[in-house]
Amino acid sequence: MELKESPEYEKRIGIWFYSTKIEGIGGTIKTIPSDFVVREITNRVEREEGKYLIVELTKENWDTHSVVREISRRLGVSRKRIGFAGTKDKFALTTQHISIWDINKEELERVKIADVSFKIVGRSNKAISLGDLYGNEFEIVIRNIEGKKEEIREKIEAITEKIENTGGIPNFFGVQRFGISRPITHSVGKHLIQGNTKEAVMSYIADIFPEESEEAKHARMLCKEGDLKECLKQMPTSLRYERAMLNVLVKSGCEREADFLSAFSVLPKTLQKLFVHAYQAYLFNLVLSHRMTRNLPFNEAIVGDAVCFLTEFGVADPDKVERVTEDKREAMNRLIKRGRAFVTAPIFGYETEFAEGMEGEIERKVLVDEAIELTNFYREKMPEISSKGTRRPIVVPVKKLREDEITEDELNPGRFKTRLQFFLPKGSYATVLLREYTKNQVPKKRLQGL
Repeated sequence: MELKESPEYEKRIGIWFYSTKIEGIGGTIKTIPSDFVVREITNRVEREEGKYLIVELTKENWDTHSVVREISRRLGVSRKRIGFAGTKDKFALTTQHISIWDINKEELERVKIADVSFKIVGRSNKAISLGDLYGNEFEIVIRNIEGKKEEIREKIEAITEKIENTGGIPNFFGVQRFGISRPITHSVGKHLIQGNTKEAVMSYIADIFPEESEEAKHARMLCKEGDLKECLKQMPTSLRYERAMLNVLVKSGCEREADFLSAFSVLPKTLQKLFVHAYQAYLFNLVLSHRMTRNLPFNEAIVGDAVCFLTEFGVADPDKVERVTEDKREAMNRLIKRGRAFVTAPIFGYETEFAEGMEGEIERKVLVDEAIELTNFYREKMPEISSKGTRRPIVVPVKKLREDEITEDELNPGRFKTRLQFFLPKGSYATVLLREYTKNQVPKKRLQGL
């Protein structure tokens, strides 16, 4: 089967193909924040009593971390007293639940923040955390669409039908996982996994990408040339992590491996882990792309596949998998068709167990091509970035997929707009679905959090 190739910016993060061959509608997303509506779906049931106040937070043009910091400042409490299940994009209109420890509703009602509103849901003795997120509902407006109404409608309907008939779309990690203007996160992660701390630090500071400011490009070039003192002087103040690492390197003389370990250690622990997670995501994308190259199914198990199952809470549990044998294949595929089981691919780590058959061949080939072994994911000198690995469903079931009528775009005279409405489970990316409809490059600076 001939596959439709991805643009270069996606190929460099391991996404080689589209899952649908139908021509896209083009267009633009996120022209204004209200074009991108996200509603978090939780599996929690709240009570009337408990030490945590549970609040529905609706925000526009605020990212989750910034608004939580502002709420804690207004309440005069520690940021650690506020819990949430997932981060939401800034350039959007989003709704999610948060928990606040030891606060009453009267105290919260006195907090007034522009473009932020609160609705009291109840109370609980359990803080809201990542495990409470089931998924997200999206309403996304695509604007600036060229062409005739009927042709646009036919393309949308054909793509929707194809997605529904194949049980969803490949569960790729989206471009924002790797960095928007500088898609370097996974490259730094590879250096770390290989034990090349110096290369990781220098890559993060010095690698240049065209979307950056001229000031940043100039500073990074100075680093490439070995002039770290001048690089530090020229590096924009907004690039605080680069400046923090440069400060360490300039003071230490950067002659020993320990100097680069010290420079890397100034980064927040969450960012340190993010580099490795991004590289794991890149490898996962490569496995899926290889599976597409071999024309292997995504919503059907073949002998050797590792399959995970749905939990009682309605989410896939990739930490418990079962190998598909010839005598189990038919029963497994019945569960897959019912949405009760999913074929998985590895998030590689030092405890990863390869699949068997053709899927196992792909997994091993990806690591060989990358010159990586599973043992690389355990770093004795940097245990905080070590990862034992897990598995992840290779397909995203897209539920409640609907589109509105195609109407004239009031912001782009002579062009059209439409609205897509759908639900995605946690951990999947709206951009991965949207790319199937647009078949074009979406605005990079507005991708965070999709």
